[in-house]
Amino acid sequence: MDQPNPSFVPSASRQFDFKRLLTFLFQPNKHFEQMAAEEAFSWQLPMLFLSLALVLRLLISGYFQARAAAMGQVPLPPDWQWWTPEMQNNYMQAMQQTQSPVFVYVIPMVLGLVGLWLGWLILSGLLHLASTLLGGRGAMGMALNVTAWASLPFALRDLLRVVFMLVVGRTISSPGLSGFVQATDTGTVFLAQVLSNVDVFFIWHLILLTFGFRRLDSLSTLKAASGVLMVLFFSLLAQSAFGTLASRLGGLMVTRQF
Repeated sequence: MDQPNPSFVPSASRQFDFKRLLTFLFQPNKHFEQMAAEEAFSWQLPMLFLSLALVLRLLISGYFQARAAAMGQVPLPPDWQWWTPEMQNNYMQAMQQTQSPVFVYVIPMVLGLVGLWLGWLILSGLLHLASTLLGGRGAMGMALNVTAWASLPFALRDLLRVVFMLVVGRTISSPGLSGFVQATDTGTVFLAQVLSNVDVFFIWHLILLTFGFRRLDSLSTLKAASGVLMVLFFSLLAQSAFGTLASRLGGLMVTRQF
């Protein structure tokens, strides 16, 4: 375990310098060098921005979901055609009863924020462990900084999704590359979950993580890329497995609870 670094204290002058959000995306190496020189916690600003972008996307998505449900446009489970008429009827009734603000806005936002912050902590820990095993000399605090800043492309993705939903007037049905797969059984549902998380922003995130751990943990490009790829690969599989499980259990819970 790493011992706390006494020099790892917040830098009040730069902690909420909002100009860094934009300049970081275009000059990541410069900012990673500044992080290495400052040795200060700087994850607060990107995590705040990620949280706000996530909440905004969920609010807009919830609005269009509620509007679609009011018009009778309810999203159907992947294996809908195999359900019995009674199950289909129960599902439609249940979906109409779960359109309260608690189900549409509050629960998704709470789960989304918990997933964001908990995922950041877990991913940072795994990346720090992988870096240490590969010979990296960085501290856990640096891993928290790198992971938070390298996740900024996801905030940009959320904002672009908000713009898309406002323009077309509906939610996004097939995020990422999931539109190339027709989810009809467990295997294809899992594949669709994997592809839904893979897009240009995910690749951007991967590249930024590689830059960050190469610079702050004094790793070679090959070692940094190998560690990041390994951790993100297993992280992607875990997210997809949970997403598949939630998709399967969601339909069963809805039809039986109501």
